[in-house]
Amino acid sequence: MQCNDVQSYLLARRNGSLSNDQLSAIDAHLASCAICQAEERADAQLSRILKTQLDSFTAPAALKQALKARHAPRRTWLRSTFRTALALVAGAAIAAVVMVWKTGASSTDTMIREATNDHLRILYSDHPLEVVSASSHTVKPWFTGRIDFAPVVNFEGDSEYSLQGGSIAYFIDRKAAVYHYRCRLHLLSLFVFRADGLTWPFAGSKLLGMKNATLQSSRGFNTLLWRKGDLGYALVSDIDRRDLETLGGKLGAGQ
Repeated sequence: MQCNDVQSYLLARRNGSLSNDQLSAIDAHLASCAICQAEERADAQLSRILKTQLDSFTAPAALKQALKARHAPRRTWLRSTFRTALALVAGAAIAAVVMVWKTGASSTDTMIREATNDHLRILYSDHPLEVVSASSHTVKPWFTGRIDFAPVVNFEGDSEYSLQGGSIAYFIDRKAAVYHYRCRLHLLSLFVFRADGLTWPFAGSKLLGMKNATLQSSRGFNTLLWRKGDLGYALVSDIDRRDLETLGGKLGAGQ
């Protein structure tokens, strides 16, 4: 089986709706394919988050119907359709959709909430790093073919902020490249994603080596958001705000 075929059956595999022959073929492929193993871990984590979030609040009836229809097993689903639908309602995204529907929360609040939840998913993950390297010349090429854009991150890390590696995540409804940095005992996540289709209403913005940056806190985590051309950036950590600004300035100065 090819990777696309295997990845389109991941949900059905977890639901136990495959025949024995299908299950054997998919398990054999997963045993030898690191890319599909990573996709299986990501899909499983998103499914767990989805279940947790659905149990934690009462969603509108229309939203519940849409979720049920999208999550019903269909053999003909393409992987991209499933992942997009799941990403739209999983974790922070579903919480953000419901919050906006109920209260009209600003797009900035939604993006801050999404960045915080994405960082938490990384902290809770058993395998947060999919590529381990202190060199951006190793990390950046790893993203080729895994995302539909080229991330622009020119800061290699230094003695204070060391680059640890990278991974793939979702930011709201799109894939993101994640650069992982460490400062002392703190992990910092830099999400890089396509900026199109998102509103960037940065009240009280400041210059930190880049234009239109905003720094806000949520649940003890600080998030720095900015846009550069076609790309958006979200830098998240529980580190002190001043330390986060320092790294943000270094990242922005290299763009």
